[in-house]
Amino acid sequence: MPAERDLFANFERMRREIDQLFGDVFERGPRGGRRQFSPNVDVYYCGQPPRAIVKAELAGVGTDDVALEIRGRQLIIQGERRAQESEGRLYQQVEIPHGPFRRVVELGADVVADEATATYDDGILRVEIPIAAPADEKRQVPIAREQNGDA
Repeated sequence: MPAERDLFANFERMRREIDQLFGDVFERGPRGGRRQFSPNVDVYYCGQPPRAIVKAELAGVGTDDVALEIRGRQLIIQGERRAQESEGRLYQQVEIPHGPFRRVVELGADVVADEATATYDDGILRVEIPIAAPADEKRQVPIAREQNGDA
């Protein structure tokens, strides 16, 4: 599994670099405003029994505004960061993105979705998902003999 992890780590690093290079172009809507944001995540594997840990940076997002779903080897984090109250304020600068978000995190192993847990502390969402034990892929296949005598 270490080689598989390296493959995903390199892929994720490359995706982040492409996002940094071109992200601003793709994130702008037709009128120049940002459409949505994508929370930064860290993914690592540890422990006995082994588990996948996903940490997502969600400062300013309430737990009621976040939903988690696991589909196969994907963890889907979606929700909304609500805009700050603006009544009576004249903003000079607004850089904290808000609006809906959806982040699909590709996991490098099969997981046990029913045993996943999540905590939220100081703006960081932490999801722990146990890694599924490898299935025993060996199977003896019995050979049947033909009964009709046409051998």
